[in-house]
Amino acid sequence: MAMKIRLARGGSKKRPFYRIVAADSRMPRDGRFIEKLGTYNPLLPKDSEDRVKMNVERVQFWLDQGAQPTDRVARFLEAAGLREKTERNNPKKAQPGKKAQERAEEKAAKAAEAAAADEAPAEEAAAEE
Repeated sequence: MAMKIRLARGGSKKRPFYRIVAADSRMPRDGRFIEKLGTYNPLLPKDSEDRVKMNVERVQFWLDQGAQPTDRVARFLEAAGLREKTERNNPKKAQPGKKAQERAEEKAAKAAEAAAADEAPAEEAAAEE
């Protein structure tokens, strides 16, 4: 059985509240879980102690059993000191999207055409003199 430590969403619309749970990876996100390990309330300020609460001993137990944390839960574990911080690399983060790149290319092409059009009359005037 593939175990995950993940977030299960609760709360009402536009008021999220999450439980940190140990669950079988085949179960739905908000469905059946084996054990509740803590809570996460993203509406609280980032420096609040109540934003992320978890039972560290039980989380460590499930990690020892082979449970894999999701990306968000792994960050919580890094902050709590249960896991080593992993280096993240997102080389495409600073690049604009596909449409924005196309617009930039079109703008550069129009600017080149305009520059060529501006130079042409100046060259003709110089040739006539």
